[in-house]
Amino acid sequence: MTLRVDYGTIAPDAAKAMYATNGYLDDCSVNQGLRRLVELRVSQINGCNYCIWLHFRQARELGEPEDRISGVARWRSANCYSAAEPAAFDWTESVTNIVDGTSPDDRFAALRQHFDDRQIVDLTATVANMNALNRLGISFCLEPPE
Repeated sequence: MTLRVDYGTIAPDAAKAMYATNGYLDDCSVNQGLRRLVELRVSQINGCNYCIWLHFRQARELGEPEDRISGVARWRSANCYSAAEPAAFDWTESVTNIVDGTSPDDRFAALRQHFDDRQIVDLTATVANMNALNRLGISFCLEPPE
């Protein structure tokens, strides 16, 4: 499918505002490799083809091994992640799939075993930002380059 509208051209200030959070996240307390894997997981859940392509590429550019990148979709059964990373993926899925207005206490407790409060806020901001950007990409049929 082709791009429905070029939202970056039509509303450049809106696009600029949406992407501004990435500037903060580029230097946040979350490891950049984990950030890209989390963004990849959010994009997989939401089905944003462009973002899946982008974050796969970004993770590879950061030196993430192929098994860690391709294992994100099946992180529960993959054995290539640190103890902290499954907690981050579980939190990512919880925040992405919030439908009832609450996040599970057990998932937050598991996250807290591995991350400090600042990292938890930055991880949650990463997930929230990626969900918002996925919605732009999906709504306007943004596709990866050939």
